[in-house]
Amino acid sequence: MTSNRKTALIVGFLFITALVSSMLSGVFIGSIDDPDYLNAVSANENQVLLGVLFQLILTASVVAIPIIMFPILKKHKESLAIGYVVARIFEGFFDVVIAMSLLLLLTLSREFVEAGAPAAPHFKTSGALLLAVRDWSSILENIPFCLGALIFYYLLYRLMLVPRWLSVWGLLGAALFLATVPFRMFSLLPPSTLVLAVPLILNELVLALWLIAKGFNSSSIAFESAKTNIN
Repeated sequence: MTSNRKTALIVGFLFITALVSSMLSGVFIGSIDDPDYLNAVSANENQVLLGVLFQLILTASVVAIPIIMFPILKKHKESLAIGYVVARIFEGFFDVVIAMSLLLLLTLSREFVEAGAPAAPHFKTSGALLLAVRDWSSILENIPFCLGALIFYYLLYRLMLVPRWLSVWGLLGAALFLATVPFRMFSLLPPSTLVLAVPLILNELVLALWLIAKGFNSSSIAFESAKTNIN
């Protein structure tokens, strides 16, 4: 098995790991959306901790993908390959902030329950701030996520590492989802517009399966390597 084939397999599995862990994290932290979340979070402590664990797995996956892809992508344009790494690191940063806000909310919930669910306003104020940190981070992380996807699919398109229809699909999906971010920041679009992320999510799934089953177009990699050596 060649190194490029191994890279394709690893990246494919990382994309699937990121998608699955993102979904599982959302499932396990569902108790936070309870109106009485200050009681519900500590009552579902293990679920919240599992949600945080999957959030951290997601973080590791999204940061690992560009690092593993860097040796291949830099063969076309190193500055863009570096930009892809930076974008996904920023995305991972917001994922860590989300995880930390959940852990702090869990601590606050424990204190709230141990204090006998007092009417002290600082509990609700602190809880509201932590939820706001989670919500804003969830919105802002979509900026580096989409920018990284645009760079990634552009490089895939130029290098022809995968079928171009797959790269174009990714570019359109990333552009569509990125366009929603400013509107969601100013509450001009309802949360239901997150459905516009579906084309990009499905694209990542198809890309992952393609990389696992087919790998990269090795002739394109060899061609770019030859160009690099000549230059």
